[in-house]
Amino acid sequence: MLRLVREMKAEGVKPDFTIYNALLACVAQEGLPLEAWAVVDDMAAMGIPLDRQSYHHLLHACRWSSADTMWQVVDEMKRQGMEPDEQTYAFIIGRATTTESLELALQYMHEMENLGLVPLLTTAQDVIKLAAYMDLPKLAIEIAQHFESRSPRRLCSETWMLCLTSSADMLYAEGVKLCWNKVVHTSNLTPDEGACLSVLHTCARHGLSDLALDVMRVFRGLGVDPWYEHHFAPLVEALCKDGKLKEAFRTLDAMRKQCINPTSETVRPFTQYLQQNVDRVDDVWLILDQWRREGNTVDPLILNSIIQASVLLDDLQRAMGAYKSFPDYDCKPNVDTFNFLLSGCVAAKHRELGDKLLLELRQAAVKPNATTYEHIILLCLTQPVYGDAFFYLEEMKTQKFVPSARVYATIIQVCVAARDSRYSIALSEMHQCGYTLPSSVRRFLSDYGLSPHQDAAAAETETEGVRIF
Repeated sequence: MLRLVREMKAEGVKPDFTIYNALLACVAQEGLPLEAWAVVDDMAAMGIPLDRQSYHHLLHACRWSSADTMWQVVDEMKRQGMEPDEQTYAFIIGRATTTESLELALQYMHEMENLGLVPLLTTAQDVIKLAAYMDLPKLAIEIAQHFESRSPRRLCSETWMLCLTSSADMLYAEGVKLCWNKVVHTSNLTPDEGACLSVLHTCARHGLSDLALDVMRVFRGLGVDPWYEHHFAPLVEALCKDGKLKEAFRTLDAMRKQCINPTSETVRPFTQYLQQNVDRVDDVWLILDQWRREGNTVDPLILNSIIQASVLLDDLQRAMGAYKSFPDYDCKPNVDTFNFLLSGCVAAKHRELGDKLLLELRQAAVKPNATTYEHIILLCLTQPVYGDAFFYLEEMKTQKFVPSARVYATIIQVCVAARDSRYSIALSEMHQCGYTLPSSVRRFLSDYGLSPHQDAAAAETETEGVRIF
């Protein structure tokens, strides 16, 4: 184009306004601000005035320049009696969104509103998408709603989809509900599996059970196969938070029928719901009995949740009652069942019951895990005579379980308080396991005039290869 203009001038042919504007459009498309200004200077030299479109081409060419450069163009427009319109602000805001300057974009949109101007559809969508991309879903949705309230044009489905994913990622419940309705029910679009999972997590956080069930419907439409535990766990949580325990039981039953084994984490929402008060623990038995009368199987994990909730409510008697009811519901206790009960025994310092539970665990052929041994050791340490704690500690290590830092810290404190020198051996083993001594234990040792480093080093040299008891 530049070559043709030079040839025209050489032939004495004066380029007209249309040719100059076409030339401006070309250099603007390539983002060449210096060339654009040169064309403008040439137009001025030829006595050809610029119109609004010419200035817009110039703004477009300066999109990679500083904001001051763009405002110089706007100031020149004003001097020529042309006030900025929607298209003018589209170029200005477009630069702000391209550089991810959301605050500037919002400032310019506010200026437009004061001037009585409504942003172009593409301008509004770019600002909304930027807000969603920057994890500000509430702001993005507010801009979207404000734009649609002032403009007859509707935002594209892609914009609402981005608002949906951003709201789900930030667990923004109101945004998820609004955008899901617009995307799925109004636009008849289907989010992908990742977006659906994010929406499910928001449903789980806020107890949006109806929406969670709708998401599962969309999952089925996507043809998800195979199903996994993480597809169902948020639904269980949403149903529990909404108080729909029977529907949650039905979800667990559906998981079992699809050969998906729920875990203790899957049913944690049951525990969180029940531990609010003892009335909920008592009421759940009525729901369980009705569930069984309908010919359904009671999941043992539900009984475990009742036990755990009772223990958390410091009601060991209720927990034991739930444990005794396992045969009534054709269920068998597992290692989590005994671990929850043993944790209750630790809290109650009930060594006799703990020993009985340990015996029943072995009779039921349930293999203890590291948590089981930890509870037994801690239970022994609640008693005036705590020697068995060391026996179970050695048995735990024989079973290839690594004692936790909590176990060693408790042994150290109990032994120090009892003037038992075996605390130094526990301290040495704790260092060998790579644990950091808690500050509370350091202060405890200091109160007794003991140094953790010296005692651990002495124990390491004096008791190498010797058992702790």
